[in-house]
Amino acid sequence: MIPRKKIRIGDLLVEHKIISEAQLHQALGEQKRSGHKLGRTLIELGIISEDQLLQFLSRQLQLPFIDLKHYKYNAETVRRVPETLARRYRAIALDDSQPNQLLVGMADPTDIFAYDELAKVLKSDLRLAVVRESDLLRTIDVVYRKTEEISSLAEELSEELSDSDIKIEDMLQGADVSDAPVVKLLQSLFEDAVQVGASDIHIEPDELVLRIRQRIDGVLQEQVMKEKRIANAVVSRLKLMAGLDISERRLPQDGRFNMRVKDHSIDVRLSTMPIQHGESVVMRLLDQSGGSLDLEKIGMPGPILNSFRRHIHKPHGIVLVTGPTGSGKTTTLYGALSELNAPEKKIITVEDPVEYRLPRINQVQVKPKIGLNFATVLRTALRQDPDVVLVGEIRDQETAEIALRAAITGHLVMSTLHTNDAISTAIRLIDMGIPGFMVATALEAIVAQRLVRRICDSCTEDYQPSIQERNWLLGQLQIDPDTVSFKRGRGCPQCNNTGYRGRIGVFELLELSEPMADALRREDTAAFTRAAHQNPEFHTLAENALTFAFKGVTTLEEVLRLVGEIPELLPEPEQMETSEGEG
Repeated sequence: MIPRKKIRIGDLLVEHKIISEAQLHQALGEQKRSGHKLGRTLIELGIISEDQLLQFLSRQLQLPFIDLKHYKYNAETVRRVPETLARRYRAIALDDSQPNQLLVGMADPTDIFAYDELAKVLKSDLRLAVVRESDLLRTIDVVYRKTEEISSLAEELSEELSDSDIKIEDMLQGADVSDAPVVKLLQSLFEDAVQVGASDIHIEPDELVLRIRQRIDGVLQEQVMKEKRIANAVVSRLKLMAGLDISERRLPQDGRFNMRVKDHSIDVRLSTMPIQHGESVVMRLLDQSGGSLDLEKIGMPGPILNSFRRHIHKPHGIVLVTGPTGSGKTTTLYGALSELNAPEKKIITVEDPVEYRLPRINQVQVKPKIGLNFATVLRTALRQDPDVVLVGEIRDQETAEIALRAAITGHLVMSTLHTNDAISTAIRLIDMGIPGFMVATALEAIVAQRLVRRICDSCTEDYQPSIQERNWLLGQLQIDPDTVSFKRGRGCPQCNNTGYRGRIGVFELLELSEPMADALRREDTAAFTRAAHQNPEFHTLAENALTFAFKGVTTLEEVLRLVGEIPELLPEPEQMETSEGEG
């Protein structure tokens, strides 16, 4: 039970020689400025770690310390504490198995006011435990999903549309628009997407239902609603927000808008497309509040990052980043631009669309309808005395030629290309009609990348490869699977029972060597491929992804998904026995 008198954490920490008197005074001074609690201030100043503080509180208050990453909680029990109180008091209900008692985890169990408020609301005796604040907030985000709220708002909107003859346009543009069910529905939808870290929202009307799907960690998760009639209202409201024509439903439209969701500034890129049962809407969510993009944070291994940095700091040449849509190419390039962004450098970008706004950088949005395409803008950009030029994507021979000529004539050029790996990127340029000598002269380095899902660290367990995976390891890579240990995620509430949480980048870097350059000049693609593979510094995407699997960061399943190979589908032993018995 919590002590009923106020505990002075600072004095206790000094008394037990965890911190010094001087450090306490420093923290108290910072606390007055920030308004944060003393414990959080000590952690932010680096005087004490969060785990040190929590273990100390656990001992002093004689309360258990619970690691939420590995705690099997019941979502219904957690929701006994209203979300607003859970966030305000940093508290989470964990166990209600004992009558008239509730185990509550708190980031600050010395907060007597929070304890009293929770006891009053929950009408129960509280047993306290100490938990990490970061884990607590993450658990709250997972548990307090908006799916039920979205469903009830969809139902409310459906009833409003059926009970009256009011036009959707009138309802959307009325005086009390902030109270309109469609606005509340979208607000809940965006809040839920931000809460779970969704990168895209898909709104798809079907014959009888409306499907809302969110792409989380690269995989779509679906919510189905029976109220299909609300689709037009939702799409029309989104079109209004993006400044599009709500009366045009026969043609695709593109737009964007910015909104604040839970202290996040979200840039939304919206695309509509007419389909059989209405209009499909896909929204890409870009979080602009994360601060400047940093190369250190994109997950490149040290050796690749050092080599990549060396190339982007060269005065001329072209550096290409390649991979499929959604593989993180733009993040890598913007990270490079952020590092190069200095008063003495003129940087111009040619993009479609401009994804992140960066200060001091001249960013140009291409508009093909008025003739403002990549090649046209790039020609003009080169007359603007740039040091660095970023071309959003090389799509055709004309753009490729201008970009490579710019790289030869004293500019650093960065761009993307849609190819499967680094080696095929140089070959693609030759296939596009670019002379081999120009590719060999201009090309500095090629980065290929993918994103693979991380194993959830709350439910990781040992994994034995399947027959198919063993065949692939032995046959393709000559690796004995019995000599390596693998992991997988069992599935838990923390990862929505997927076994994965978060993603990590897998990279390969190809630096042009003299044998490779010679092969490109001769336009001998086979010799170029051989020279690349013979380079001891070059490691393929598959090799680097497999390293993550060996370390237990990702699964063999994710490696195979990246490689794109399906092993020979031999039946599992159990299946073979069953089929023999049946025969």
